[in-house]
Amino acid sequence: MKPTALLTNDDGINAAFLHALAAACESAGFRVIVAAPAGERSWIGRAFSRHREVTVTDYPGLGEQAWSIDGTPSDCVNIALGHLLPKRPDVVLSGINIGFNATMPLCLSSGTLAGATEGTAWGLPAVACSLDLEQSLFEQIHRNSSVCPAALRPHLEAAARHAARFARELLGRPPDRPLMVHSLNYPATVTELTAMERTTPALVRHGCLFKPTPTGYAFAWNDGEAIGIDPRSDLAVLERGLISHTVFDFGGTASL
Repeated sequence: MKPTALLTNDDGINAAFLHALAAACESAGFRVIVAAPAGERSWIGRAFSRHREVTVTDYPGLGEQAWSIDGTPSDCVNIALGHLLPKRPDVVLSGINIGFNATMPLCLSSGTLAGATEGTAWGLPAVACSLDLEQSLFEQIHRNSSVCPAALRPHLEAAARHAARFARELLGRPPDRPLMVHSLNYPATVTELTAMERTTPALVRHGCLFKPTPTGYAFAWNDGEAIGIDPRSDLAVLERGLISHTVFDFGGTASL
């Protein structure tokens, strides 16, 4: 029997990057089930919709079964595991995110990481996947996430195939520790030959991320300031054109 992969993301169920991951997982021999937000839910971290009802709608034409859920990535995985799937999947994959999820501040606020974290909270192998993009390309895709530019398509598909292979390697292998999330960050030029290195999240201080407006304050991204230079950081490895593999050991953070 084929293993089952539950997919989610934080860019919305229409995102071409999610569809590419679903296709790659199917080609790798998975039964693909998708539970993803109805629209973009980036930068939302591990939020749950505690103060309102969340609705679920069938989404035809994606994987074996897909649902569009008007909630957060954590909502999506929790509802899928608690109510929608007849039995537990073998692995949870979140992504592929539009843009990287590197550096500690971004990882702490990432909806992509949160979707995978919800999977590991249920005792499942969990992988978060992200693709680094040059700023103008990021903005282009962000405006219409359902379309992947033709020049980027081979790299997106290479990243998706790698993520699917990585997920297969986790099957049947007990985790080193409970509550572990694998975070894969792919360079924009990733190919089948791109090497992968184990990394740690780069330490960056962003300071204020809001600017004044006539009526309040609006989010305004800045690149922040690096706290030290570590050649083993996710950011440094991405800048060398390699795949960054960070393991978040949430179970180990509370150990004495």
